[in-house]
Amino acid sequence: MTSPPTSPPADLVLPPADPPKPRVRPAGDTPSAAAWRDLRARPLVLCSAGTLLLISLMAAFPEPFVALLTHDTGRCELSDSRVGPSLAHPFGFDLQGCDYLGQVVRGSRPSLVIGLAVTAGALLLSVLLGLLAGFYGGWVDATVSRVTDVFFGLPFVLGATVVLVAFPDHGLGAMTLVLVALGWTTMTRVMRAQVIGAKDADYVQAARSTGAGPLRLMSRHILPNAVTPVVVVAMLNVGNVISGEATLDFLGVGLQYPALSWGLQLNAAQAYFLDFPHLLAFPALFLCATVLSFILLGDAVRDAYDPKLR
Repeated sequence: MTSPPTSPPADLVLPPADPPKPRVRPAGDTPSAAAWRDLRARPLVLCSAGTLLLISLMAAFPEPFVALLTHDTGRCELSDSRVGPSLAHPFGFDLQGCDYLGQVVRGSRPSLVIGLAVTAGALLLSVLLGLLAGFYGGWVDATVSRVTDVFFGLPFVLGATVVLVAFPDHGLGAMTLVLVALGWTTMTRVMRAQVIGAKDADYVQAARSTGAGPLRLMSRHILPNAVTPVVVVAMLNVGNVISGEATLDFLGVGLQYPALSWGLQLNAAQAYFLDFPHLLAFPALFLCATVLSFILLGDAVRDAYDPKLR
C-alpha cells in the first residue's frame, strides 16, 4: 500500500516570481532620439563617422595636414620620380617627383565636394518632384513618373561619359550638374511613395479640415513625415557618387590635369602598378575607405530609423 504524497518542506518552497516589468519608454523620447541612441551604441558607426570626419578635414584644410604628416616642401623634383615610401615621405613620390602623401591629401577635396554637392542637388530636386507628384497625382504624377522612367533607364557612368565627352572643356561645376541630372531618380521614387502614404493620414485630413492650403499641408505636415527615408537613401548615394566621379576621372572623361583627384591618380598609376605599387595602393585605399564609410553609415541610419529592424 503506497503512502500519500507529502508536501515539500517549507524551506524548500520557492517564493513566487515577480511578474516582468513592462519596458517604460523615457519621457520625451522620440523616434529620432531612439535612433540617435541606437547609432551611438554601434562601434562601426563611430568608426565610419570618425573616418569621414578625418577625410572632410583633409579636404577642407589640406595644407595643415600635409605639413603635419610629411616633409612636403611643395616642390617636385624629377629625380625623385616614383621613389618608394620612407620615414620622411610615408607614401613616396609620384611620377612628377611630388610628395605622394601631399598629393593624395589634396586629391580628397574634388571627390568629396562633388559627392556632397551632387547628393545635395539631387536630394532637393527629388524632394520637390516627389512631393508634387505624390500630393497632386493625376497628370502631374504621370508626367514626373514618365520623365523619371526615362532618366532611370540611363546608366549612371555611361550617360555621364557620353555627356562629358561631348563637352570636353568641362570642370568641377559641369561634372556636378551632369551627375545631378543623372542621380535624382531613385530618391524621387522613394519620396513620391512616402508622400502618397502620408497625404491620407489622419493628421493631414485634420489639417485640411481646418482650412490649410496645399502649400501648408505639404510643407508643415507631409514633408517632415516623409523626408526621412529619402535622406537615408541620399546618405547611401554619396558613396556611389564619389565612386562614379573617380571612375569618370580614371576613364579620362572627368576632371583633367592639372586638377588633383583620386581618380586621376589611379589613372596615372595604372601603367606602373607592377613596378611601383604604392602609386596605385594609396589613392585606392583612401577612396575605398571613404566610399565604404558612407555606405556603412547609411546602412546604419536606415536600420536605426526602420522600426521593423529595431
